[in-house]
Amino acid sequence: MSPAQVGIFYLSLSAISLCIGLFFWVMGATLVLLFSALEMLVLGICFLCFARRSLDRERICIDGGQVTVECELGGVLQQVAFQREWLRVDGPHQAQPLIELRGQGQVIAVGRFVRPEWRSTLAAEIKRAARTH
Repeated sequence: MSPAQVGIFYLSLSAISLCIGLFFWVMGATLVLLFSALEMLVLGICFLCFARRSLDRERICIDGGQVTVECELGGVLQQVAFQREWLRVDGPHQAQPLIELRGQGQVIAVGRFVRPEWRSTLAAEIKRAARTH
């Protein structure tokens, strides 16, 4: 779900919960509305955390003689550019489970969103693509 879809879902869920809480408030059970509001507050915080992380991504772009890597985690974008000839692909291995791209004094780790057993294949594919472009 995109953050917009999560927001729409949350608003519709809040409206339903508010209606139920108001119904019980009118019937004399005033605490139901309070607990309904508390529940929506906690659910809203959870959805906010989910929406923030749902945009996390890693992107590797090979264009001419340059390899650009973008990692966006929790709304923070880290972008590193390497010269293709100087790029070194390390890992994954015991000490470093992610794939490290190194060159020109810069290092960035990628492969967070790939299953651990497929990271070696991804590293080989990055090496191959960087050499053939």
